[in-house]
Amino acid sequence: MSGEVLVEARGVVKSFPGVWEHLILDHINFDVRAGEVHALLGENGAGKTVLANILSGFYTLTSGQIYVRGKPVHFKSPFDAIKNGIGMVHQEFTLVPSLTVVENIALMLRKHNPLSYPLKEVRERTLELSERYGLKIEPDRLVEHLSLGEKQRVEILKVLYWEPDVLILDEPTSVLTIDEARELFKILRRMAEEGKGVVFITHRIEEIMAVADRVTVLRLGRKMGTFKVSEVGKDELLRLMIGEMEPVRYERGRSVEWGRVVLEVRDLHVLSDDGREAVKGVSFEIHEGEILGIAGVSGNGQRELAEAITGLRKASRGRIRLMGLDITNKPAGEIAKLGVRHIPEERRRMGVVEPMCLAENMIIREYKEKTFSTAGVIKSKVITEHSKRLVERFKILTPDIWDTEVRILSGGNIQRLILARELWKGPKLLVAFHPTYGLDLKAVTHTHQHFMELRQKGAAILLISEDLEEIFLLSDRIAVMLDGRIVGTLGAREATPEKIGHMMAGVGAS
Repeated sequence: MSGEVLVEARGVVKSFPGVWEHLILDHINFDVRAGEVHALLGENGAGKTVLANILSGFYTLTSGQIYVRGKPVHFKSPFDAIKNGIGMVHQEFTLVPSLTVVENIALMLRKHNPLSYPLKEVRERTLELSERYGLKIEPDRLVEHLSLGEKQRVEILKVLYWEPDVLILDEPTSVLTIDEARELFKILRRMAEEGKGVVFITHRIEEIMAVADRVTVLRLGRKMGTFKVSEVGKDELLRLMIGEMEPVRYERGRSVEWGRVVLEVRDLHVLSDDGREAVKGVSFEIHEGEILGIAGVSGNGQRELAEAITGLRKASRGRIRLMGLDITNKPAGEIAKLGVRHIPEERRRMGVVEPMCLAENMIIREYKEKTFSTAGVIKSKVITEHSKRLVERFKILTPDIWDTEVRILSGGNIQRLILARELWKGPKLLVAFHPTYGLDLKAVTHTHQHFMELRQKGAAILLISEDLEEIFLLSDRIAVMLDGRIVGTLGAREATPEKIGHMMAGVGAS
């Protein structure tokens, strides 16, 4: 019945041992009703994901009560929540890359019944759900060959397989193109029209205005209010989310016209995981003190290009030079020693070692250097001081430096950790792939300011992003990748969203 309260949190408190006070959920009241999309808005560390994890059985609450259709419940696991009609799609993917779509979904069922692995039944059901909700996917394709957007569809299908009454999605548009996000919004509205309750977690106010019926704002673990979207403005939501904030200004104090070439890529060809040619004869160069932005829809060779430059993938043909030195197909460690740093596309899989603590992740590149170790014995005091400085500088929210595994940190704080580790030493070349993915407005601004500081100091930056606003804000030149090729490059002054958009769509080139 439309309007019925499907799940409700009353007076929910959550604390973790050693976590700073502002990370606690402080007596939160929240409900989700049938037939609505209820947005949960807040910065990184506001408590959005923690609340969602409590509602979906991944965390236990410290105090308070959860109700499902008015009845008190106590979830001991996500399966308890699923049995009560609540499922969650996490921001970070939990798929097995070497298995197919169908096998991943069947594997989820096997966790609850080890004797059951009904692939034929799962395939039929997956196709049915895919058709019903417009989640286009090839059921027999290996997950490792899917784009990020396709992987997210699989994660949604995994939860929909259980026919939940409430679907919680944590930052679902972070890895999507604009068109993919619009399609997702249609799917969410379709679910609401069926009578489901949808919780849409985001820090993007424009998305809330586009898809949500109600919005609840959290800040530093406290509820700032719940509103009908039709009755609240963007400015008010922004103020509630972050408080007062100075406007963003990026000063460009130097010209890059005569800077030395730091990175030179010539006629580069790179294969994808499934053997297809993903990068097809790409050539470009980046100078000292220059940011070259690469725009384009995901899956057009950007990942393979970044991995070839940083030594994580072999080039089949062509040359890559750093300060004139040929680094083509050199090992990643050797390239890193030459001053190349990398912010990878998939932060948990490629950016950190999740079972290790923050301090260990912070010095993972330099732990053998004399600064941090002697004769194989690490200098704990030095590493502690170094990590604390970076935690403070990059505003990383963590319970502890040594005693907390990185896996429990939010996605945004893991991204900050990676930024801190890769930027503190001042690289010659930074290859940044979606560097602000999952970050809130203040963290995005903070990251952009670090990039501009690096630029002023003479670093070369290759910025790969699907966020055109970010590309235009930071780049000195903008190149567009389409089908593995650079189809055009424009200076920042002559580039317009229309020109770049046309090149991204294959309409024009220069």
